Amino acid sequence: MSKKFKAMVLSCMDPRFQPLVFNYLNKKGLKGKYSAFTIAGAAVGVTHSKFKKWHATFIENLATSIELHKIEKLIVINHRDCGAAKIANGKKEFSLTNENHIHKTSFQSLKKILKKKFPKLKVDFNLMGLDKKVQKFK
Repeated sequence: MSKKFKAMVLSCMDPRFQPLVFNYLNKKGLKGKYSAFTIAGAAVGVTHSKFKKWHATFIENLATSIELHKIEKLIVINHRDCGAAKIANGKKEFSLTNENHIHKTSFQSLKKILKKKFPKLKVDFNLMGLDKKVQKFK
């Protein structure tokens, strides 16, 4: 494959967000320029201990996208009102504070993993609401 793609996108499988993510990426000029990995919880699903069996699968897919598509960036799009985040939250009340903590922790965990395994990879962390508003994280 000689074409170089821009990024790989990690997003949640929630059907409510599929068109929102697609439109967001199109507005960023990425239509047809990214590979996609869609899994429950996005970063939550590939970092939280409740979904441990999924972690290696994501890393293998990312490594494959880097090799085949020559991507240099991972765009992570978690979302509000996420069922996987609720599972990760356990029996605690799913408050805005707890939800923010789960997403932020998933981004921090993923950042550490990526820095170790793919140190040259750029990463863009996002949290999207049903209102289409996107909050950026570092």
